[in-house]
Order: sequence, then C-alpha cells, then structure tokens
Amino acid sequence: MVDVRRIDQEIRDFYYKRGTIVSEELIDAILYSIDGGGKRIRPILLLQIVEGFGVELQQAHYQVAAALEMIHTGSLIHDDLPAMDNDDYRRGRLTNHKKFDEATAILAGDSLFLDAFGLLSLADLPNQVLLDLVQLMSLASGTFGMVGGQMLDMLGEGKKLEIFDLINIHSNKTGRLLTFPFHAAGIITQQPSSVVSSLWQAGMLIGHAFQVRDDILDVTADFDELGKTPQKDLAAEKATYPSLLGLEESKFIVQDSLNKAVAIFKELEEHNGFKGQDVYQLIESLRING
Repeated sequence: MVDVRRIDQEIRDFYYKRGTIVSEELIDAILYSIDGGGKRIRPILLLQIVEGFGVELQQAHYQVAAALEMIHTGSLIHDDLPAMDNDDYRRGRLTNHKKFDEATAILAGDSLFLDAFGLLSLADLPNQVLLDLVQLMSLASGTFGMVGGQMLDMLGEGKKLEIFDLINIHSNKTGRLLTFPFHAAGIITQQPSSVVSSLWQAGMLIGHAFQVRDDILDVTADFDELGKTPQKDLAAEKATYPSLLGLEESKFIVQDSLNKAVAIFKELEEHNGFKGQDVYQLIESLRING
C-alpha cells in the first residue's frame, strides 16, 4: 500500500538531512509549494505500478517518486510566474511569487529541478536502472519534454492552431512527465521491453486525457473547484481542446483515452501477472462526469 506521507518525508529529509543549510528562506519557499495540497498523482502512479508487479515498496522507490514530485512542483512555481501564466493562486493558496517574491519563486523552482536529480541519485537501485531513470527524467522534463512543450504553449498564444499543433504542445508540456511514472516503473521492476512499451503507451494515453480534462475544467469549473483562476486559457487566447473541438468531443477524448489505458493494464493483468486495482481506481478518478 502506497504511503503518500513517505513521499513528502523523503523531500523534507533531503533538505534537512543532507548537511549545512545554506538558506532557510529558500527551503521555506520550496516547502511552501511542496506542501500546497497537490494530489501526488504522478508519484502515486509510479509506486502503484511498481507494487502491481509484485515488488515490495522500498525507500529507493519512494525517493524516485519524490524526485518526480519535485520536478512537477518546480514546474508549477514557474508556470505561475508573471512571465508565464501570471496566476495569483494555486490550489487555493497564493502562488509562490505572491507569497514570497518573484526572485525567490524562480530560485525555488530552479532548486526543485536540480535537487530532484540529487535525490534520485541517492536511490539504492542497480546502476543501470538508476542511469536509465536519470536519462528518462531529463528527457521527460527538459528541452525534449515539459520545458520544450511550455515553450510551444507560449508561442501559440493568440494564434490559430490546428489540432495536431495542440497535440504536440500537450504531449510534451504535460504528457511526457505524466508518462514518466509508467515508463519508470517498468524500468525499476526490470520488465521486458514489450511490457515497458505497453506501459509507455498507457502513460501517453493518460497524459493526453489529463491535459484534455484540464482544458475542460478551465472552461467549466469555478475557483473553488480548481483552486486557481478559471478561464485563464481563454483570457490568454490559447488554443484548447474545447475551443477547437467543442466540449462534448473533448469529453469523449478523455473517456476514450482512459478506456484504452485501462485495456492495456487488463492485458498486463492477463499475460504478465500485473495487479491493477489501485491503478484502476486512480484512473477512474480522472473521468469527467456529466
């Protein structure tokens, strides 16, 4: 059973048990966003899939999961900055640059991006597994993944995009980091390449569904539901799935993508002994009702 508290504890231990603290103020800003009420979807998925292959969770697995959450949190801090999405609230609280200041928020995000690899390096895993995870995390989060996708997203503001442009933005900005836990779990449990490929496909489908879902909620949800300013994409004149395809078609894409991901896990259950009950529950929580 995944213990979410251990994810957070690994992050806190990294900052308070690694040696002399250089700046308490910086750590305060980092932990403000870490403790901001995130659902921990990415690290939980990673740990659930590792467990689903019959592997007992160890500290090393929680360290990999925590490193992933650090990357994600750093991206949110930077996304909220005035030069990016320029939002005052995240998860119902002031964003990092509003709670502290813009320079502190930039540095907190920088720290989380870099410190994630420091924490990952501590995981007691086989050397090749650890090397593969470092490479995978870099590709998922940097120029060839999340950061590259954010650049495409900014360049697309106020422009008329086609659906393939939007898919390219989302598959990198959001999809790659959401695919990481699936791919990484296959590497950690040393699955054959065919299984790792299936996990990667499931991750891409869920990453796609997650971003389309986010586009829908930006239009349909209010501040209390989102914890941040609604209709930000509309105000920024961003292309979204609802703006290009309409709400009903967008909802269908979410459902269809999640159904296809579930089908992949059913195949893994049948042929590879995977136990997917916890993963199914998390996938179901992503569905759009109504």
